[in-house]
Amino acid sequence: MAPAEFDVTGIGNAIVDVIAHADDAFLAANGIEKGAMTLIDAARAEELYGRMGPGIEVSGGSAGNTMAGIASLGGKGAYIGKVHGDQLGQVFRHDIRAAGVHFETAAGHGGAPTARCLILVTPDAQRSMNTFLGACVELGPEDIDEALIANSQVTYLEGYLWDPPRAKEAFRKAASAAHGAGRKVSLSLSDSFCVHRHHAEFVDLVEGHVDILFANEHEITALYRTDRFEDALEAVKRLGKTAALTRSEKGAVIVSGGEVVEVPASPVARVVDTTGAGDLYAAGFLYGFTRGLSAAECGRIGALAAAEVISHVGARPEVVLADLLKDAGVPA
Repeated sequence: MAPAEFDVTGIGNAIVDVIAHADDAFLAANGIEKGAMTLIDAARAEELYGRMGPGIEVSGGSAGNTMAGIASLGGKGAYIGKVHGDQLGQVFRHDIRAAGVHFETAAGHGGAPTARCLILVTPDAQRSMNTFLGACVELGPEDIDEALIANSQVTYLEGYLWDPPRAKEAFRKAASAAHGAGRKVSLSLSDSFCVHRHHAEFVDLVEGHVDILFANEHEITALYRTDRFEDALEAVKRLGKTAALTRSEKGAVIVSGGEVVEVPASPVARVVDTTGAGDLYAAGFLYGFTRGLSAAECGRIGALAAAEVISHVGARPEVVLADLLKDAGVPA
């Protein structure tokens, strides 16, 4: 097989994040489900935006954050996602390219505006996300660059992409192109509510089409419909695939080649905002994976990247992660 030009190509919802602090009373008063990602329409987006306090706007989206992390670690990442040819679309395109990520998906015109996610961060650092998908729903199979997929070691797909119908077609086309080229397919389950919405399809996807799975404790127990993490872990072990199961301050459990490795969480002086923790964990893990590192080393890089992003507001690193690895003495 020819060497791949890109380490990872991510495919996901291209979203601009609007992040503001709020308390539990604000969430209750506005009918916001704490800790969840809720899909909203344009009217609800305008309503919530008008009620939110001062915030920051930054290009986001789960897979977009992961690709920015890959680039910050020193890897080569590419991204496929749909924005509109509007101001927010231009902001997204500039930001992700400035982060060092290859992004050439054509912008939409005349349809829905660029997506945005209104994120409320409570004092306990939990983030409650309210997402207007906008132009994201226009992502279709015609946007999948099969040559790009074939030229990437891993194609990384975010579970949130499973909501818009045409995006499902794009998802399947990308997975088929990756496997057809002898490459790997990776999936993030993204959100337990997302798993519940598409349970049967996700089970089929994980068991039949995914090589590397990312999930937190709530997502993996939702997938296997159990209240016990240990039961879900046994189900994952039977898959015979690579899986990184994160458990917040408990660290992560990595399943690879029939072995199970526990990797502790990296210490954080103060948790400010958990937005992007899973995205950056996946970035670190895949960076290590594409360099042939062990499961434990991949998990350690993931933990370091996640620790950095939860130490500040926003879902993308504020320092060069490659420097962070050097300081920690991690092989790369």
